Amino acid sequence: MNAPTAMEMEKSHTCSCSGKAKKACTMNRRQFLFASGATTFTVMVTMTAGKGKAEQVPALVSTYPRKKIAKLSELKQDEPVTFEYPDEGEYASSILVKMGKEGGGGVGKDKDIVAFNLTCTHQGGDMTDGYKPEHKVLGPCPLHLSTYDLTRHGILVSGQAYQSLPQVLLEVDGDDVYAVGMFGLIYGRYDNLIS
Repeated sequence: MNAPTAMEMEKSHTCSCSGKAKKACTMNRRQFLFASGATTFTVMVTMTAGKGKAEQVPALVSTYPRKKIAKLSELKQDEPVTFEYPDEGEYASSILVKMGKEGGGGVGKDKDIVAFNLTCTHQGGDMTDGYKPEHKVLGPCPLHLSTYDLTRHGILVSGQAYQSLPQVLLEVDGDDVYAVGMFGLIYGRYDNLIS
């Protein structure tokens, strides 16, 4: 017995209808895409109809110490002030700078005073001397040249890092500038929670 040819196989699997009947029993590409889209939507809705896991996980509340780090009257434009925050532990070195240009999260009359952690988010490079006043950036990191824009919440502008620089949240009370929290994960820590 000889094996069937491709043409014979095709004929055996095709519809034997003709005319209007053939049009009704075959599916064109548009009908196929619509049907598969509707099926996918139905499956997705059915799968997500149950109770979400986010409702079952308790929220973690973190409190940070309120730490006085500078006096407004003593800050000079583009002269950074270093401090430790949120604790005195590893990778806690931070920088406060009055940029003379409004920055994301900035405080003070001109919203130009910002603070950031000094550890590169890529591989933990120390950027203590990395503030560039002409561009309002921190970097490049001495390890792999990551550079962060301090006017835009420490967003990465070049280099190997894939996260923004952690920003120290600030508060002004009279002439005093306080660090009150962290926005972003400090390098080398699995969380920023203070016990």
